[in-house]
Amino acid sequence: MKKNLIVILGAGESGVGAAILAQKQGFDVFVSDFGIIADQYKQKLTEHDIRFEEKQHSTDQILLATEVIKSPGIANQVPIVREIRKKGIPLISEIEFAKRYTKGKTICITGSNGKTTTTMLTYHILKNAGLNVGLAGNIGNSFAALVATSDFDWYVLELSSFMLDDMHDFKADIAVLLNITPDHLDRYDYKMSNYAASKMRITRNQKNDDVFIYCADDEETLKIMKQIKPSSKRYPFSIRKKIEEGAYLESDNIHININLNNPLTMSITELALQGKHNIYNSMASGIVAKVLDIRNSAIRESMGDFKNIEHRLEHVAKISGVDYINDSKATNVNSTWYALESVGSEVILIMGGVDKGNDYAMLKDMVHQKVKAIVCMGKDNKRIHEAFEDDVEIIVNTFSAHEAVQVAYHLAKKGDTVLLSPACASFDLFKNYEDRGNQFKAAVKEL
Repeated sequence: MKKNLIVILGAGESGVGAAILAQKQGFDVFVSDFGIIADQYKQKLTEHDIRFEEKQHSTDQILLATEVIKSPGIANQVPIVREIRKKGIPLISEIEFAKRYTKGKTICITGSNGKTTTTMLTYHILKNAGLNVGLAGNIGNSFAALVATSDFDWYVLELSSFMLDDMHDFKADIAVLLNITPDHLDRYDYKMSNYAASKMRITRNQKNDDVFIYCADDEETLKIMKQIKPSSKRYPFSIRKKIEEGAYLESDNIHININLNNPLTMSITELALQGKHNIYNSMASGIVAKVLDIRNSAIRESMGDFKNIEHRLEHVAKISGVDYINDSKATNVNSTWYALESVGSEVILIMGGVDKGNDYAMLKDMVHQKVKAIVCMGKDNKRIHEAFEDDVEIIVNTFSAHEAVQVAYHLAKKGDTVLLSPACASFDLFKNYEDRGNQFKAAVKEL
C-alpha cells in the first residue's frame, strides 16, 4: 500500500522538525523550499533520507500531497499556497501536526513583546520545580522536533501570530497573551484588528477547564476580548489595579492569587528581571506556576535567579563606568520603548536597520526624557533623523557595529548607558538579529 505523502513548505527549524516527525510516523515526506536551504538543515534531511528541493517549488509534486505543513514565515499570498488551497489540500502548521503525536500538555505563550523572556522564565520555573518539561516553538527547537525525539508531560511553547494563523484543532491547555501592539501588519492587510484576532487564536478550542492568562492593562487585548470570548478559566494580571483572581502590583510587591488560601507575595526588588515590562512577564509566568501548584518558595527562587536570553536586554560589559546593553532582538518600535523604559536616563541609543513601516511617534517622549544621542546603524537612516531631530541634539550615521560602538564610546560619559535596541530588522547589514548582537558584543569587547 502506498504511504500518504506529506509535503512540507520551508526547510528551516520548523519545517525540518515537521519532516523528521512525519517520517517517524510513517509518512512519505517531501520538503520544498523556494530559497536556499541552510547547510545544517540539509545535513539533517540527508541524514534522515528525506527527499527535498531548494530554490523552487515543484507544483506537480506538491499537489500530490495528502496534507501540507507550511512553515510560519511563508505568507498565505504566496502562489504555491494559493494553488494548494485551490486544490482543497489541507494546509496546517507544524504545531498543529506535532500536537497529534503527543499526550503532553501545552503552555502556549504569545504577545507582540516579552514572549521569549516569559517563555524562558516559565520553563525555568517548571524545570527547577522538577516537572518533566520541554521548551520549543518560536525559540530553539521546533515543537515537532521535540515530539519526535522526546516525551515530556508539559511543553512550554513560544508562538508567533504566524504560527497561530494555521492552527485549527490545536488547543493550548494554558494560554498566555502578554500584549498586542503593532507588528507585522504587512501580513494582516495593515489592520490592527486582523493582527489582534490572530493573537487571540491562542484561546482557540479551549474548554472551561483550560486556562487563559492575559494583561488587564492592555487596551488591544481587552478590545479583542469583547469580540472573541474565550470559554476558558481567565486569570488577568495588572500593575494598575487590584485583581481578585490573578496577579497585581501593590506597593512594589507582586501578589498572585490563584488559590486564595495560599497567595504568593514577592517584592519586585527580588526579581531577576527588572523594568516595568518585566513585572508583567514575571506575573504571567508566576500565574502559570501557581496554576500548576508549584510551591511559593520554588517560584520565588526561580524568579530571583533567572538569567535572561541572549540579545534581549543582555548586559555585555561596564567600561569606564558606562554600561553596554545588547537588545538586538528589539526589531520593532514597541520593544525599543520597553528597553528604554527599563534603563536609567542618559542613554546613547544605537538603532536603525530595515524599517518595517515604523511609527516612531510612541518613542518620542521616552527618547526626549532619556536619550542624549542616537547612533544610527543602517543603510537608510532618513526616517530616524526626521522622527527625532527635535528631541535629540546628536544623531550620527554609522554603517557597521564596530563603527557604531566606537562612536557611542566617544559620546558616553561615566554613568551613561549605551543601548543597542534597533527597532528595526537587521537584514541590511547583518544576517539576522543574532549576528547583529554578536557583532555589537565583539565590538564592545574590543574597547
